[in-house]
Amino acid sequence: MINPGTRQLTIMFAVSFFLIIWMTSAADASEKPDEHQHHAAPAAQGGSTEIGLDEHLGSRIPLETVFRDENGTSVRLGDLVTGPTIILPVYYSCTNVCNYMQGGLARVMNTVKGKADSDYRVISISFNPDETPEQAARTRKMYLAAIDSPFPANGWRFLTGDRNNIHRFTDSIGYRFKQQGRDYIHPVASVIVSGDGKIVRYLYGTSFLAKDLSLALLEARDGKVGTTIRKMVDFCFTFDPAGKTYVFNILRVSATVVILTTGCFLLFLLLTGKKRTIQKMEDL
Repeated sequence: MINPGTRQLTIMFAVSFFLIIWMTSAADASEKPDEHQHHAAPAAQGGSTEIGLDEHLGSRIPLETVFRDENGTSVRLGDLVTGPTIILPVYYSCTNVCNYMQGGLARVMNTVKGKADSDYRVISISFNPDETPEQAARTRKMYLAAIDSPFPANGWRFLTGDRNNIHRFTDSIGYRFKQQGRDYIHPVASVIVSGDGKIVRYLYGTSFLAKDLSLALLEARDGKVGTTIRKMVDFCFTFDPAGKTYVFNILRVSATVVILTTGCFLLFLLLTGKKRTIQKMEDL
């Protein structure tokens, strides 16, 4: 027979449990984006609709497209995208945001989880068809030298290509740019793809957080890491489409901790209460 104190705690636990579940469900509903929502980056300078970025999450990039590597050798994109890959659409003669974006990535590469070239790869792709492998090689040397720790040469590749292959790639990721004299007006964004070329994330701006890159690459592994780890990441972190970053879901995690703690405490009370009842019966 359960004593009144234990019965009261049981009622309190049940009420707390359903209240927390309701709060967590409400939070999940508010964070869940509309399935038909189509994110688009604002148009670049001048507000032209010719320039911008329409996210194609879930689509695949054309892995059969052919570019030239830093040595001038033709390389199929699919031969480089063999696992989680960060792709930066840039042009190497850019003196502004392309430099900042690649420099920003170089500054955090030594803190990204995993090993470059084996666990993930970075690829810079020039969308200027007039640029040469020599320019790509100079850019590669500069940014690999900017990484604090030793970085494998194949971990970050720099490609150039012809107009047709460039546009096949940029169209596949919804990337719209325009030439203006010798320069280009373009969005400032990078894209994360899985080993089969599926687009899993877009990251905007010239600054990177190692946490965002690590979590995006983990998503891009597409089940190659164990499901337990991926489920834990999905449970603890939520991707914020407005801020384009991963945020810690404190309500969900704290609610789980409270439920588990309360459940363990209640179980302890029930077990100790039962022991006391048995002891009293034996004393009689």
